[in-house]
Amino acid sequence: MAMRVVTTAAELLGAESLVEVSSAHIDGCLHHGDGGVEFAEALVDGGGRVAVPTTLNVGALDLLHPQVVRADAHKTDMARRQMEAYVAMGAQPTFTCAPYQVGHEPGVGEQVAWGESNAIAFVNSVLGARTERYGDFLDACCALTGRAPLHGLHLEENRKATVVIDATRVPEALKSRDVFYPVLGTWLGLQIGQEIPVIKGLPPTTTRDQLKALGAAAASSGSVALFHVAGVTPEAPTVEAAIGLGNRISPTSPPGWESRQVRSLPRTVVLDSGSLRSALRRLSTAGGSDRIDAVALGSPHFSTGEFRALHRCLRGRSLGVPFYVCTARDTLADVEDAGIADELRSSGVEIVADTCVVVTPILPARNGVLMTNSGKFAHYGPSNTGYDVLYGSLEDCVESAITGDVVRSGEVWAW
Repeated sequence: MAMRVVTTAAELLGAESLVEVSSAHIDGCLHHGDGGVEFAEALVDGGGRVAVPTTLNVGALDLLHPQVVRADAHKTDMARRQMEAYVAMGAQPTFTCAPYQVGHEPGVGEQVAWGESNAIAFVNSVLGARTERYGDFLDACCALTGRAPLHGLHLEENRKATVVIDATRVPEALKSRDVFYPVLGTWLGLQIGQEIPVIKGLPPTTTRDQLKALGAAAASSGSVALFHVAGVTPEAPTVEAAIGLGNRISPTSPPGWESRQVRSLPRTVVLDSGSLRSALRRLSTAGGSDRIDAVALGSPHFSTGEFRALHRCLRGRSLGVPFYVCTARDTLADVEDAGIADELRSSGVEIVADTCVVVTPILPARNGVLMTNSGKFAHYGPSNTGYDVLYGSLEDCVESAITGDVVRSGEVWAW
């Protein structure tokens, strides 16, 4: 059955063959309706087993802290059954949208079948493996068969940059700040859509967490599944390599080669203050509010490094509004071993594992204002939770949560 689904998808996509994949990440364990449970359990009942190492995306429950989810008994039961069905197929019970943070890291050039928009962007861009956008249930079929349609971003020729984003005019002080990257990603998704950008001018010290935030926002506000950062990501040692010119350089190239190549270069878009400020404004739907009702962090799931940064910002102070941090159970185990988790909880932090606040009811059931440092939370928060959102830095979120009064440091954007 799984192979029929994969081959039918391949025919619809115009793929001439299938490709063998070395790993999978299944988004389909998140409960959106009872049909998803029935599909997963049909695979289990038929003896289905994953053929490749497979991780699982978030579910609709925190299985470690089930009391945090405000769902009725039927939804809770069905969500649990759906999560357990994929574990029964041999998938790892990671329940995270950031499997690359818990040891699932395919190498450059590996063919994989991953679901979940930020995970797709990260594995393609930052790790340099190759996947297309696999949605619910097709991802599971790829995992069971070890095959995927050979099309799109699985193919070398479709991974070349089609637009150059020039970030050299952005102040270095801003590019060094985490708060910049969700805004850049939001702008990228809105302006670039499904094109493949190569960004030049970002520092070589750009971190994985910053790239994670960039890709998640770009995949949420647009359809970016692959981006290159010159001098940072593996397929872009240079801008020329990312757009596919590097392999054509030869001492025997005919006269006039350079001019012909210049004419064939993709367009360049120069980042300016006005563009970024527009994207920044879009991330807040409660821009005039001077009070917040909750804070939510961790979309994509918080990393160990981000927990340490939060710990430094909070410094043992007490929070005055509900403050949620979503993460993977493996990451939670790491910060618990380090003693950080208990200190954060003592300050009022509610750590959520296996799921997040925009895919299942966790926030207090009232409308209000939610503050976040996540471009993805800011994008999906209003429609999924009913809360208006304010976007700010991690530091802004902490300082605002102490009293509930909004604190935002806007001077970093003044250029």
